[in-house]
Amino acid sequence: MKITNITRSPEPCTEAGWIAFQYELERVVCRDFILALRPLGSFIFLESLSKPFFKIQNHHYMIKGLLNDSSIRVAVHREHLNEQEPIKQLIESL
Repeated sequence: MKITNITRSPEPCTEAGWIAFQYELERVVCRDFILALRPLGSFIFLESLSKPFFKIQNHHYMIKGLLNDSSIRVAVHREHLNEQEPIKQLIESL
């Protein structure tokens, strides 16, 4: 899935050492896309909610979003910004 735009999130999380980014995607997030991200870390997918939500957490980053939304949020610890690259590569390969 192509990432069409990446913007820095306006939410203040830098005090805790995290920088969040909003990844705009070419298509909406589907179930298969969410499941394909599973290897990136600890995985939660609450599919039975009225707005199904997923969250993937690793030591230096967190990815979260909603099923059928056209963007996801990626937060990365400021000392590990390079960990964003494998995330982007995986997303672009799907």
